[in-house]
Amino acid sequence: MRITRSRAVSLNGHTGTQVRRLCAVVGLTHRADEVADVLADIIGPAGSRPLDEPAPWRSDVADDHTPVEYSIAFEEDGSHTLRLLVEAGARKPGPAANLRAALAALDRLAQRYPLSLERFTAVRELFLPAEPRGVFSLWFSIVVTKARVAVKVYLNPQVHGQAAAPGLVAAGLDRLGLAAAWPDLSAHAPRPGSTLDRFSFFAIDLDDTPRSRVKVYQSHFRAGLRELTRLGAACPLTDAGVLADFTATIGGLDSYDGRPLVTSHIYLDGDERPRGFSVYLPVRDYVRDDEVALARTKTLLSAHGFDAAVLDRAVAAVTDRPLDSGVGLIAHVSLRMGRPRPGVTVYLSAEAYAVAAPAVEAVGAA
Repeated sequence: MRITRSRAVSLNGHTGTQVRRLCAVVGLTHRADEVADVLADIIGPAGSRPLDEPAPWRSDVADDHTPVEYSIAFEEDGSHTLRLLVEAGARKPGPAANLRAALAALDRLAQRYPLSLERFTAVRELFLPAEPRGVFSLWFSIVVTKARVAVKVYLNPQVHGQAAAPGLVAAGLDRLGLAAAWPDLSAHAPRPGSTLDRFSFFAIDLDDTPRSRVKVYQSHFRAGLRELTRLGAACPLTDAGVLADFTATIGGLDSYDGRPLVTSHIYLDGDERPRGFSVYLPVRDYVRDDEVALARTKTLLSAHGFDAAVLDRAVAAVTDRPLDSGVGLIAHVSLRMGRPRPGVTVYLSAEAYAVAAPAVEAVGAA
C-alpha cells in the first residue's frame, strides 16, 4: 500500500532521520551526521525528490524500490554494527547511467576514506561492462562502527546473464588469489547443474587489513535445511545444530518456496576453504506481518545471548506504524558462523515509498 506523505518530505529527509535515530540506538551518535551525509551523496538526485512522487528507479535493494536498506549486526562481543546497503542513481536512471553514478560515488568515497581499491580494480573489467545486464551492477555497503566507517562493494555475477555467472565468479576468485577456493565451493553445490541455485552477489571489502573479506553469495530457490547443510559443510566452523535451530525459529518450513534463501561463503586472503558461512532468510515472505517477524527474531537473539531490546529500539527508530499493519519492515534475518564476525544480523526496510499489506495466512513457525 502506498504511504501518504507531505510534499515537504524528501527521500533524504526520510532516510536521514532514520539513520540518525539508528546511530543513537547502537551508540554511534558521533557518526550520525557523517553517515547521513554519505548516504545522501550516494543516493544522488533521487534524494531531493518528494516521497509523494513514485521512485524514479525500480531499485532492487528494497521491495518498495527505496535505494537503501539498513541492518543491525549483533556481534559476539556484545557490540553492534550499523550497515547501509545503498544503490547510487543517476539523474536519468538506467543500468549504464546508474553504473556511471556509482563509479563517481566510489571516487568521492575514496577521497573521504582510506579505501583500498586494488582488489576492486583487479575484477572491475569482469563485472562492470559498459552495457550491464541484470537488476544492478554496483551497490555499496557502508559499515559503521565506533572506530570507523568502512565500505564494501557488491558486484553482480549475472551482469552478463545467469548462465555466465559461475564462470565469472571463478574468474573473480582467481584474480584475487583465491583460485583454489573455486573447486571446493563447486564441490558443495547442493543441486549440481540446477538453475535453482544461482550466484547473486560477489562482494569485496575495500580495506587493507587481515580481516578484509571476499564474499560469494548464492540464492537458493525452493530450498530448505538439507541444501543449507550441504552448503555450510564447506566451512569447517559451521555448526549444523545451530543452523537447524535458526531456520526452525525464523522460518519453520521444510522448503522455502517464496523468496529464496541466500547464503554466503567468506574468504580471507589466500584461503582455499571459507572462514565463515552465513544464511539469510527472507522472513517477510514467511510471516503474516512484522509483529510476528519481530517476535521470532527476538527469540533468536535471546537464544544467542543478545539483548533483544536493542532490536525493539531499532524498529522504533525506523517506523512508528503498528507492526501488524504491514509486512517487510524486517526483511531478512541472517546467521553468521565461523570467522571473522560470527553473530546475527537483522535487516530493516526504510519503507520510504510503500508498506506491503499483511499476508492473508500465517506461515512457518508459530
